[in-house]
Amino acid sequence: MKSTAKKVQGNQTTFTEFILLGFGDLLQLQPFLFFFFLMIYMATLAGNLLLIVLVVADQHLHTPMYFFLGNLSCLETCYSSTLLPRLLASLLTGEKTISMTGCITQLYFFSSLGSLECCLLSVMSYDRYLAICKPLHYTALMNGRLCLQLVVGSWLGAFVSVAFLISLSQLTFCGPNEIDHFFCDFSPVLTLSCSDTHWLKVVAIVHSSVFTFPPFLLTLASYMCIIATILRIPSTSGRQKAFSTCSSHLIVVTLFYGSLVIVYLLPDSDVLRDLHKVCSVFYGVLTPLINPLIYSLRNKEVKEALRKALLRFFIF
Repeated sequence: MKSTAKKVQGNQTTFTEFILLGFGDLLQLQPFLFFFFLMIYMATLAGNLLLIVLVVADQHLHTPMYFFLGNLSCLETCYSSTLLPRLLASLLTGEKTISMTGCITQLYFFSSLGSLECCLLSVMSYDRYLAICKPLHYTALMNGRLCLQLVVGSWLGAFVSVAFLISLSQLTFCGPNEIDHFFCDFSPVLTLSCSDTHWLKVVAIVHSSVFTFPPFLLTLASYMCIIATILRIPSTSGRQKAFSTCSSHLIVVTLFYGSLVIVYLLPDSDVLRDLHKVCSVFYGVLTPLINPLIYSLRNKEVKEALRKALLRFFIF
């Protein structure tokens, strides 16, 4: 491992690189972890890219729900690509250092994509709310223009909203420079700074208040209305059909917000640090893999589109 870059300012030694400890305490498992995460990354890329191709190529999937699903798959591809290549390189070479620029860049994209996922999940829940609770007005309300506005607004809003993270490059880091994580997350990086970070913490809270809690509340309210509407359907078959249209999305929402709560709302103590790391693996690495499986295995239209695509492939 190369020595950590440092420079001297006055009587203070400041660092320009960080050391991501990752899973360094599991030295004997490094080869296994490398192949484990490599298989996850390849499967994640294959599954999400396949969903994107199906949504674009199959005319039957040119609906608002699948338009949002295609964007979610694009997001998950970017999400895993923000974390896993750096982790795989570290596991393969043993190189754990990351430059300040690289760390802030990873943090920026990770935070942007996390905010984007909150927005997209709330948009998808609103889409299911209109489809189930207001079926007669669904086509008129969820038109192509609104779909495009919701998606473009989510992408732009998410990436612009975390621009304040760039100011981390102006902070002074005077040691220690070890981050007990496998990627650069906001709190672990901020605790290493010896500068005044109060305003950054305030901005981060405001950002969470806008891009995490409102989308979560919208998602929660949408599903409360959906469940109330489904329970009023008299026939069992009708209730099952209505619930099947949103069950996949409900599972994804539960997995995402459940792991998010454990990582960011539980106190960051030494006892819970390993739990935080495991849950970060779950929502940052496993969730992008699980999402396409949930939507494809529980969705008849996606399975039919995949069957037709495979038939065309083998015929030609």
